[in-house]
Amino acid sequence: MSIEINLLPWRERARERHNRRFFVALALMVVSGVAAGGTVIAYYQDRLDTQRERNAHIQAQTASLNRDIRAIGEHEAARERMLEQIGVFTRLQVGRPQTVYVFNQLVESLEEGVHYTQLSRQGNTLRLSGLAESNRQVSNQLRSLAAASALDIPVLSEVEAEESGSRRRFSLSVTQHMPAREEAP
Repeated sequence: MSIEINLLPWRERARERHNRRFFVALALMVVSGVAAGGTVIAYYQDRLDTQRERNAHIQAQTASLNRDIRAIGEHEAARERMLEQIGVFTRLQVGRPQTVYVFNQLVESLEEGVHYTQLSRQGNTLRLSGLAESNRQVSNQLRSLAAASALDIPVLSEVEAEESGSRRRFSLSVTQHMPAREEAP
């Protein structure tokens, strides 16, 4: 007698078990892959957010530094303007005694019979116009101005007689300079 054993249902059940295990394992792999991918994405997203925060902080600090740099530039410009003003004040302060000294020299060098009618100054050059009773007084006046310690040699630009003929109108220019400290009053 022969015994017939039907292995087919057993094989079918084993195959189904294997298939179920395979699909469970596949599902677990998919779930673990999705979880690992989500974890990696979350990690990189966190790193990206951290870097964005750093970049925002750096941009805010850069903007703050740029404002500070502009403020420093404005302060330096104001400082330069103040230094220029201090220089102007210093020159004016130093020039005050020189102006007084030049006027004193002009008064001391004035010859009798000579009258100044106009005095103007451009830089260190004085332009004088005046009246004298004779050409000799104009010459004496030029010599007196040349002898003044605050003035260089004068340059006579014109001499003309008035219509009445009794007076001479003259114009001259002379450069002023500050004498050495010993000579100054």
